[in-house]
Amino acid sequence: MIEMSPLCIDLFCGLGGWSEVFLAEGWDVVGFDIERHRYGSERYPGQLVLQDVLTIHGSQFRNADCIVASPPCQRYSYMAMPWSRAKREIQWQEWERDSPFGNFTLNDLFNACFRIQREASEAAGRHIPLVVENVVGAQRWVGRAAWHHGSFYLWGDVPALMPHVFKFLKQPGRNEGVKQGGSGPEWFDKALDERRKEAGTKAGGDWFGTYADQKADGTISPGRLYSSHSDSRKAVSAMIAKIPFELASYVARYYKPCPIDLESSRRGAIREI
Repeated sequence: MIEMSPLCIDLFCGLGGWSEVFLAEGWDVVGFDIERHRYGSERYPGQLVLQDVLTIHGSQFRNADCIVASPPCQRYSYMAMPWSRAKREIQWQEWERDSPFGNFTLNDLFNACFRIQREASEAAGRHIPLVVENVVGAQRWVGRAAWHHGSFYLWGDVPALMPHVFKFLKQPGRNEGVKQGGSGPEWFDKALDERRKEAGTKAGGDWFGTYADQKADGTISPGRLYSSHSDSRKAVSAMIAKIPFELASYVARYYKPCPIDLESSRRGAIREI
């Protein structure tokens, strides 16, 4: 009997929250992203292809057994904030969505995941499951999520029976699935401060004070969430967004195919001919 490892495609793979768990579960994984994420000891654990997901045609994934994706969530998260600028952004996005000029691009990366799945399935002649992860704020723009684990919301081929409470043992030092610890700006402040401490990242005098200090002083800026390109803050954002071990493990186990006896399959194919 010849056993072949199933193949998972990880779109917008980042630091590889999906990938490292799928690899641990015996999958082959290929990740796609527009940049190589390296922050100290944190880096993508598998084979990485640097490519804009919008340029991918799904037919190249005809041999995949599962596709996972975590398209960028910053704009959805920003518009969920109780700031006047965030509310103006919502109004602008709604105008673009409803305008007759067809210039609404907010969901382009999210929709690309389903286009790629469709193209891959058509090329394979079978359905290839897709699980897309994002934040609660995305629901306003892409529709209701099928399920969520804490702040990690899932769309696509989410298993019908997902556990309400994960009982898997958590690995020390791993993301425990807390993107948000409350609601509104509360969760981002807490999560960002916690992940920043874990990653040991800071810049500009502890980023010009903690979130709590800036709130008290009235000096906090939306730019801290929305428009930073610094490596320190990108590292923290990547850590916050990393898929929790127990969630990725459940999906990897659910979609892992049973071993296939290739020799028997070949003999069967010959008999049919």
